[in-house]
Amino acid sequence: MTIARSWLSALLVGATLVLPAAARADEVRVMISGGFSAAYKQLVPQFEQATGHKVSTAYGPSMGTTENAIPVRLARGEPVDVLIMVGEALTGLTEQGKADKASRVDLARSPIGVAVRAGAPKPDISSVDGLRAALLAAKSIAYSDSASGVYVENELFKRLGIQEQMKGKARMIPAEPVAAVVARGDAELGFQQISELLPVAGVEVVGPIPESVQKITIFAAGISTKAVSAKAGADLLAFLASAQAAPVIRKTGLDPIAHPAGK
Repeated sequence: MTIARSWLSALLVGATLVLPAAARADEVRVMISGGFSAAYKQLVPQFEQATGHKVSTAYGPSMGTTENAIPVRLARGEPVDVLIMVGEALTGLTEQGKADKASRVDLARSPIGVAVRAGAPKPDISSVDGLRAALLAAKSIAYSDSASGVYVENELFKRLGIQEQMKGKARMIPAEPVAAVVARGDAELGFQQISELLPVAGVEVVGPIPESVQKITIFAAGISTKAVSAKAGADLLAFLASAQAAPVIRKTGLDPIAHPAGK
């Protein structure tokens, strides 16, 4: 990782390097969950242009049992070089021997936010009392089937003391962005990482939930233990963790995690 990151940093700050296609250009197969996807889609063309590598991508949740969920993809033997997903889920894959622990790099912190349909009134969720009142007043609430939704269902409602009141009107959404459900009017409030709410047309992000009940999700990346293009995959991880990538990551609603040069 250190060698890959140092080489790529030199390339990105203006060094001109001709890449012999047979020697250096590889296909990097990536599996990625939604929270980092908006930044990733903007950054991958820069990486491909700088390195000559080509990136192919499969999208799916970090956890769960839906057809496209990353653990399900791995279980059915889909090929992959790079995994980009919720850090806790990546840790689980490392413990199962499916991701190389030494290759892991944490990329960004992601807060949970709330969205409403575009044009709908925005509730005041700046305080815990305001968030509680908004949830009690809403007729329907949606949350994801990944890390943020698991927290909302199992911890947030309980911490707010409204677990019973949420039964029957709050539901987990599998295999679809929560914001899409809100945009078509099937839920008044939607909870998911802000980076997953922002790209969806037809909704407005109210803001993050209050800090005292917030859960920050870490998005991380690592190399598959079955990677064919491990070196090219390491180059991609180095680029995504670089200072050059940070402004794009920040613009998509994430807080990039700084890494010392050469680390």
